Amino acid sequence: MPLDLSRFDLNRIDAEFIEDPHPLLHRLRAEKPIFHNADGSVYLTRHADCLKVYQSRDMLSDKTEAFGEKFGRCPLHTHHTTSLIFNDPPYHTVVRRLISGAFTPRKLAEFEPLIAGIVDRLLDRVEDLGTLDLIEDFAKVLPTEIISFMLGIPEEHRAQLRGYSLAILGALDPVVPPERLTEGNRAVEEFGAILSDLIDFRRRNPEGAHQGEVLESLIFGEHEGRRLTQEELVQNCIFLLNAGHETTTSLVGNAIGLLLDWPDQHRLLLAEPGHIDTAVEEFLRLESPLQIGNRLAGEDIALASGVIPKGTYIHTSIAAANRDPEVFPDPDRMDITRKPNRHIAFITGIHVCLGATLARVEGRIALGRFVQRFPKLAQTGERSRVPLARFRGYASLPISVR
Repeated sequence: MPLDLSRFDLNRIDAEFIEDPHPLLHRLRAEKPIFHNADGSVYLTRHADCLKVYQSRDMLSDKTEAFGEKFGRCPLHTHHTTSLIFNDPPYHTVVRRLISGAFTPRKLAEFEPLIAGIVDRLLDRVEDLGTLDLIEDFAKVLPTEIISFMLGIPEEHRAQLRGYSLAILGALDPVVPPERLTEGNRAVEEFGAILSDLIDFRRRNPEGAHQGEVLESLIFGEHEGRRLTQEELVQNCIFLLNAGHETTTSLVGNAIGLLLDWPDQHRLLLAEPGHIDTAVEEFLRLESPLQIGNRLAGEDIALASGVIPKGTYIHTSIAAANRDPEVFPDPDRMDITRKPNRHIAFITGIHVCLGATLARVEGRIALGRFVQRFPKLAQTGERSRVPLARFRGYASLPISVR
């Protein structure tokens, strides 16, 4: 990690930064909170600055031009310029309204028994194994089962979902080698074909399904007379997979990793399981699954750290903002009782994460039950990180629960 900040560039980050970005992020936040990259973009590291960008209606999420330069004409470009997250109103409003009907508090309350049942079945498997890779054997399987139920994805395709998700999300990193672009394009094509067939089947068979409620909301719902096209349906289902899969896998994996690193907090959660809600918020703050966000300045924006002119491409460091000492006392320390906890792991503003409540429910049930069922937790081998800068999680975390 470079000691000379003048040599840093977000578009040229290395494996050391991905492994532990926080020493450098602390320096950037203190010394260059609006850091100018060589390509003219800026990297924000202060909580107040990131928050203002997210809450401003003058900040744009549409990446058609930027992704055109990055990807050219290819499946990745089609996906990332069609899905909800990289679009602005009115298209963003239409898609969000159609999806949000499946994420109401009432609907999520109906999902809780389903989630609890999936968690308990997986915990039975963990107990049988005794020694396992937490990511492979638990963390990635949990959201696979849940999102597959919500989208109605057949069981024979579920084992491929994390691979698709990582390949597509990996292409969003600031630095993307050619082989990763190839993997991402292939993932969009393969998963898109599966979803297109599934959508066609559900259109022909709208009655009698016991799963796939989110998919039905997208297929048959409309907003002000507008329905989604086949392409829009496919790409937004891929988006839902990515949004609900990799982030939940990382939430669970990062949380267990943190409990291994902070045994006093592990003991506290064992002794007082009622702290699970605030513990989940602290896991999200310390190790946010999404580390970097983006906006395009539609107008000049005045931040506490300076003015960013119209047309500037903005990178927001969620990781740095969530450890800003101006907002979080002793920010590098884990405190599962921390209140208030104004982290921005789920962003905020009109693009606030639609699945935030679902993710919290999954975290509360899965982590709460895991910790209480397996109080004797130990790491049995070396951890490895997913080699991405924008998303933070483990590729492998070997543990024993006996």
